[in-house]
Amino acid sequence: MSTRTLVSPAALRSARGKALYWLVFSLVLVLFLLAFVFPLYWAVTGAMKSPVELARTPPSVVPETWFPETFWQAWRELDLGRYFLNTMIVAGGAVLVQLAVCVPAAYALSKLRPVLGNVILGLMLATLMLPASALLVPTYLTIADVPLLGVNLLNNPAGIWLPAAASAFNIYLLKRFFDEIPGELLEAARMDGAGPVRVLISIVLPISRPILAVVSILALVTAWKDFIWPLLVFSDPNEQTLSVALERVAPDTALNVLTAGLVLASIPMILVFLVFQRQILAGLTAGSLKG
Repeated sequence: MSTRTLVSPAALRSARGKALYWLVFSLVLVLFLLAFVFPLYWAVTGAMKSPVELARTPPSVVPETWFPETFWQAWRELDLGRYFLNTMIVAGGAVLVQLAVCVPAAYALSKLRPVLGNVILGLMLATLMLPASALLVPTYLTIADVPLLGVNLLNNPAGIWLPAAASAFNIYLLKRFFDEIPGELLEAARMDGAGPVRVLISIVLPISRPILAVVSILALVTAWKDFIWPLLVFSDPNEQTLSVALERVAPDTALNVLTAGLVLASIPMILVFLVFQRQILAGLTAGSLKG
């Protein structure tokens, strides 16, 4: 049985149908380029304009005079090297801690079938309905005086890692993927004497690389671009992340230099997406089909 598409094959074979198809396709492509690529172009070229030209109304699409050295000026004046290092420590730790918590949790809910497991999963997913702002105060109070331990994690990367450890969305993604792993494969490992931890390490994790890559990238991007929570945690300027540091220095920084700093801060995540976009799409769709 053939699949009925929006435009029939007969219409595409006609000269009018082909012309209409390519016209619509070109318009959609141009609109997407304007929506997604033009803002990036605007930021890059804005950084290479003079402050006067950048503030001019109406703005110029192409810089009249190019100042590519603004990027080096931003790196030096804004001390971006320090804040890049701080952000990498915060984001890298958030990824590792989140994997250490979310993977065992999803594996337990999917394969170990604990009592009231569906209720626990439902409560986790219910937290996604809460606005992030509603959790700021209780989370801040918890970080300022961690229960049982009695330690203060303000101005400490662990203040970012701990709240990010349990992500309901990533646990759900992992559980969906683990649900599709054949039970016979795990049962064979158990018959060979492997315990639950050994099964997770030797069987489940090696075949879960696509979804692990997706969860890692999502955690990395979230931690890298986060602003409100790092702003509350890091009051010490020397410990701040890029997003917080750039906002702090914005009032006293030339507009073109600040724009250059914003462009430099966004480059790592753009490269991560360009390099791993195939793994991201593969991991997001891997759990939707039975194999």
